Amino acid sequence: MEILIPIIILGGLGLGFGLVLAIASKKFCVEADPRIEKIFSRLPGANCGACGFPGCMGFAEGLIQGSCTVEKCTVSNEEAKEGIAKILGVKIKEEVKKVATLHCFGGSRAKDKYTYQGIKDCVAANLVLGGQKACVYGCLGFGDCLRVCPFDAIKMSEDGLPLIDKDKCKACNKCVEICPKKILSLSPLSGNVFVACSSHDLGKDTKASCPVGCIACKLCEKACPVSAIKVIDNVAVIDYDKCTSCGKCIDVCPMKTIRKRG
Repeated sequence: MEILIPIIILGGLGLGFGLVLAIASKKFCVEADPRIEKIFSRLPGANCGACGFPGCMGFAEGLIQGSCTVEKCTVSNEEAKEGIAKILGVKIKEEVKKVATLHCFGGSRAKDKYTYQGIKDCVAANLVLGGQKACVYGCLGFGDCLRVCPFDAIKMSEDGLPLIDKDKCKACNKCVEICPKKILSLSPLSGNVFVACSSHDLGKDTKASCPVGCIACKLCEKACPVSAIKVIDNVAVIDYDKCTSCGKCIDVCPMKTIRKRG
């Protein structure tokens, strides 16, 4: 009896707690919105985070809660977006397609200030006196952007510069975020002209470290018929709301810093 009584008491307590939990689970159960699974099934499953959510399921829940819009998923094709919009009962807003753009054309053309023998990683190299390049704004060429791209949209050229495949790029922003030099940006795909330099040094200093850097001569400013390009802080900057990609700035640039997207 001394052993049986504790067993009966513990069994009764277990049964009681079980019943309480069963009742509570039914009473406080939150039913999942059936639209979440439907939306999730139409998402690409890349979990790239470009939408600002940790994954596609988080994005699907955000859509249901109204904390984001369908257009935020840059990876989904138009058919998938249309299907999701139909489930939500909303219309898709037209958005400008963007692509990652490298604002540097130095690579092996640019001078080195020392021989770097550390880890072949841009972030690590940047910790050593700002990297091995004489231009402190230049691409270090170790391919952090390539490794972080989830869509295989980046390759490294023989000159040690990332080449971006505009057809594969989904504008997820991962390469932009990882670059320690901040020389990658998302720009409109329709803007076929871009400035391949990020140096804010004086023209003579830029020229001394890189033969293809912007020297702030302002010839591009004078040549542009729509005032879409301005030299700001010693580097040319394009206003894509005005730019017509006429290419006149390319023709007059003495350093060949302004280029046409490949």
